[in-house]
Amino acid sequence: MGRFTDLDMYLLGQATHYDIYKKMGANVGTLNSKKGVYFDVWAPHAAAVAVIGEFNDWDEKANMMERLEGSDIGVFETFIPEAKPGQLYKYLIYTSDGRKLYKADPYAAEAELRPGTASKIAKEFNYKWTDQEWIEDREAKKEFWECPMSIYEVHIGSWMRHPGRDDDGFYTYREFAKALAKYVKDMGYTHVELMGISEYPYDGSWGYQVTGYYAPTSRYGSPEDFAYLVNYLHKKGIGVILDWVPAHFPKDEHGLADFDGQALYEYPDPKKGEHPDWGTKIFNYEKNEVKNFLIGSALMWVEKYHIDGLRVDAVASMLYLNYGKQDGQWIANKYGGMENLEAIEFFRHLNTLVRGRNKGVVMIAEESTAWPKVTGDVEDGGLNFSYKWNMGWMHDFLDYMKLDPYFRKDNHNKMTFAMSYNQYERYILVLSHDEVVHLKCSMIGKMPGLEGDKFKNLKAGYAFMMCHPGKKLLFMGQDFGQVQEWSEERELDWYLLDNANHKNLSLFVKDLLHIYKRYPSMYELDVSWEGFEWINANDSYRGIFSFIRKSKDGKKNIFYIGNFTPVAYDDYRVGVGSAKSHKLLLNSDDVKYGGSDEKRKASYKPEKLECDGREYSFEYPLPAYGVAIFTFSY
Repeated sequence: MGRFTDLDMYLLGQATHYDIYKKMGANVGTLNSKKGVYFDVWAPHAAAVAVIGEFNDWDEKANMMERLEGSDIGVFETFIPEAKPGQLYKYLIYTSDGRKLYKADPYAAEAELRPGTASKIAKEFNYKWTDQEWIEDREAKKEFWECPMSIYEVHIGSWMRHPGRDDDGFYTYREFAKALAKYVKDMGYTHVELMGISEYPYDGSWGYQVTGYYAPTSRYGSPEDFAYLVNYLHKKGIGVILDWVPAHFPKDEHGLADFDGQALYEYPDPKKGEHPDWGTKIFNYEKNEVKNFLIGSALMWVEKYHIDGLRVDAVASMLYLNYGKQDGQWIANKYGGMENLEAIEFFRHLNTLVRGRNKGVVMIAEESTAWPKVTGDVEDGGLNFSYKWNMGWMHDFLDYMKLDPYFRKDNHNKMTFAMSYNQYERYILVLSHDEVVHLKCSMIGKMPGLEGDKFKNLKAGYAFMMCHPGKKLLFMGQDFGQVQEWSEERELDWYLLDNANHKNLSLFVKDLLHIYKRYPSMYELDVSWEGFEWINANDSYRGIFSFIRKSKDGKKNIFYIGNFTPVAYDDYRVGVGSAKSHKLLLNSDDVKYGGSDEKRKASYKPEKLECDGREYSFEYPLPAYGVAIFTFSY
């Protein structure tokens, strides 16, 4: 037996080899005092396997692999003294029916820059981390759901580019680290969520059709460069979340599909193993080796690269056997149901393991249905995610915001409905990249009215979102009113910040983000009715919402008022929850946001005058599309 031992075989077969990337793939090592590279690949259906690469001039006969004995797992291994870090390689799979397949390494730590599809031998990873203080703080924090989380979703290749360069002008991981940290810190976000980090061949997939689950994409640099990015952001006090895609994989010839000549990583029956709408393969969650492949990938990003959380893509497509399929296109489970029982077990194993081994790390589900207890405990039948994207809130919010204000009175409940189910999950309110592509318009483009009204609408919407229970996520460009739909082929339209409307919107969002971080009432009781109280949820005719966000200690609570119509209410009166003075924190009509130059009082003392069913109230002149945020104590 070689480097891959009987114990390794056993653990892989049980889906409990949690450091599998240290044994599978290409790993620098020694054999008989000779330095070289070990290659290990799982290919149980293969008749034979060879390693071909720059070290043997791609000679198909030079380095045949040995099928390891003592197990039917099907691991092939060889040691090549001539192989060196930085060299390209592939596996040549000789199938049982006589074909030859040229495959990239599923466990490769590094890949050739696209359009090349080979794997690259990575040098031994010995990055010198200096983020220990961040990690210790993350582990020491109180329950994560009581902490602030405002996420900036970003795609590196289209955030900002160097003009006029032949290499697409991409920022490297190291360049991006410094530019992004400066922007994120200034704006006030707490986390970034990075799209398209796991290696993928096609730019237009944005990173959601992965071929390298263990490799940071080579578009922006090396594994050590990516580690630098994470370390740098941590040193600046910024958390890092990665998109992670265990739901499906592409059919590219060099990838996982039919890896050893037969279905290996995917279910063998196309009715269970393919997404007809996406043209992709579905992982076979019945196989322990496949589950181990995915679990090992998740743990590697967290433990090797110090990632603070994984946003798991397309969870619903994994949970439902009939997702995106017509009758006759799917296979029911053993009970006749549409639930994928193996995927459910996989999520429970994955989330319990990742979160149990790494205190403070979060697992986030992009889950678009009413599946119960996505963030519930396993002991209670839940999936044990830390958070769930609130797709219902997002659709209702956008449906309301796109309406001409005249019709909003008949859709008032779209803005209040989310509070009827808020306590059942731990939610993140999201306005993600998916909402600003494929002819859906940019956020500013969705808003009704002429240009001035569009910006006022968007400010009102963002303020409502930031004050509403739930963590927050904005996609890049939304915070300054990107006009064009997002495209991975170009950078954001940063020049828009020279325009007053866009600059004022950016400042408004920045102030919202800093208020959010500064006041615990905005986040510490997100999942409890104790932290929220409607003042008036039913003022549909005037299009006004008012509510309170409460802190645990009763101090520095937040009072929100928002007007979603073009009608100003100079005599507006609102009921309040406390007789104490309410300090004005934010007025959307402030001249610094492009509003009028009318001065507002610094604080408002309630009168003993009944309004909104409250004993006390005060008057506040509410402008068209006006938003006001106050703080007060009980």
